[in-house]
Amino acid sequence: MGMGREAALTALTACRRLDAWSDGSLKAACRELDRREAALAARLTYGVLQNRALLDHYLDACCTQRFESLEPFIRDVLRLGAYQILFMDRVPDSAAVDESVELVKRKKHQRASGMVNAVLRRLSREKDALPEIPAGDRVQYLSLRYSHPEWLVRRLVELLGEEEAEEYLRLDNEAVPTTIQRNPLRCTAAELEESLRDAGAEVKPHPWMPECWLLTGGGSLEAMPAFQQGWFQVQDAAARAAVLASGVEPGARVLDVCAAPGGKSFAAAMVMEDRGEIAACDIHRHKLALIEKGAERLGLTCIHAGLADGRQCREEWLEAFDAVLCDVPCSGLGIIRKKPDIRYKDPAQLAGLPRVQRAILENAGRYVKPGGILLYATCTVLPEENGAVTADFLSNRPEFHLEPFRLPGLEGENDGSLTLWPQRHGTDGFYICRMRRS
Repeated sequence: MGMGREAALTALTACRRLDAWSDGSLKAACRELDRREAALAARLTYGVLQNRALLDHYLDACCTQRFESLEPFIRDVLRLGAYQILFMDRVPDSAAVDESVELVKRKKHQRASGMVNAVLRRLSREKDALPEIPAGDRVQYLSLRYSHPEWLVRRLVELLGEEEAEEYLRLDNEAVPTTIQRNPLRCTAAELEESLRDAGAEVKPHPWMPECWLLTGGGSLEAMPAFQQGWFQVQDAAARAAVLASGVEPGARVLDVCAAPGGKSFAAAMVMEDRGEIAACDIHRHKLALIEKGAERLGLTCIHAGLADGRQCREEWLEAFDAVLCDVPCSGLGIIRKKPDIRYKDPAQLAGLPRVQRAILENAGRYVKPGGILLYATCTVLPEENGAVTADFLSNRPEFHLEPFRLPGLEGENDGSLTLWPQRHGTDGFYICRMRRS
C-alpha cells in the first residue's frame, strides 16, 4: 500500500485529535517517506482540508446513513478516497477505492471495509451526476462550494462584495508557489537562481517584490544546498513588505517584539547589511532556538534572541529603539491558502485577540525613540484586528501619527496603513501600519 496515503491519514487524525496544525503534523508523518510519497501525502492532506465541506456534501449523498454519524476515522478515510476520485485525474478511481479499503483494514477496522468500498464505488459511478450545491442563499453556497465556515464567508462578503470574496475563497484552495527572499550577504541573484535550478526547482522572479522569487518543484527546501548555505529564507512578499515599510537602515537599533520564528528579524538584518542591533524577542522560550538557528544559517550576527512578553514593560527599553516591529498574534485568516485548517478556528476564541493586540501595541510604543517608527502588522484581513487596533492606539497616543510609505513594485501611496490581499496583490492577506513618534 502507498505510504503517502497512510501519512495523509495520520496527519488528518493528528489535526482532529490533537488540535495540531496540518503543516507540523504532515512533516512528522512524512519523516520516513521518499520525495514522491511525501508529495502525495501533502496533496491529499491539504486537498481534504481545503475541500472538506464539499467532500462531505457529496459523500453524504452516497451513504445509506448520514455521513456525520460515521466515526471520525472512517470519515477521514472516505474524504481521502473522495478527494482522489473527484480532484486527482492521474489517480485511477479503482486505485483510490482499493487503497482506501486497504487503509481501513490496515488500521484494524475490517468491519467498515465493505461500507467504504461501497460508498466510494458509488461516488465513482455517479461523479458526473452529483447533487448540485444549493444556490438559494449566496453565503451558504460559497461556504459549501469553497469549504469555508459561513461566519467567515459572510464577513468577507461584507468587506469585499460577493464577486471578490469568491475570488479570495477560490485562491485559498489553490496551490501556492513558495516565495523566497535572497540573502544579499551570501550570494548574487544569478548564483541563487543557478543553484535552485540545479536542485530541480522552477524559479521565477516575484512579479513586483525585488529580491524575491517564486519556487515550484525541487522537493524539500531544507535539503537544497542554497538553503543549507544560507542563501535564502522562505518569506512571503507581504512579510518582506512590512519590513521595508518600517524603513530600517544600517546601524539602526531595532526591536522585534513577537519575533519567532524570526522571518522579519532576518529580513530587517539583510536590509541593514547586518550592521546595527536587532533584539528579537518572543514569549515562548523554546521558539528562541528557531531564531538563533535561522540567524546562524543566514550568517546574521546583529540579531540577539531573548525572552520577553510583549505586554509587559521593560524599563531598560523605554525610548531605546529607532524602530519597533509588532507582528502580533492574530487569527491568521490571511494565510489560509498556506495553512488550510486555520479556517476551522472557533470564532469565539478569536474574539479576544484585539485585546491582546492592543496591549502589545500600547507597550511597544513606549520603546520607540522620539522620531522613531512603530510598525504594526498582522497576517489577517479583519479590520477589528487591524485598523481598529491602530486607530484606538493613535487616539490614546497623540505623539504618534500615521506616516505613508511606498513599496517597490506597487503603485500608489497609502495613508500609512495598507491591507494586502491574495486576489489583488498575489500575497498573503496582510495588514501593515507605519506610525512615526513625533
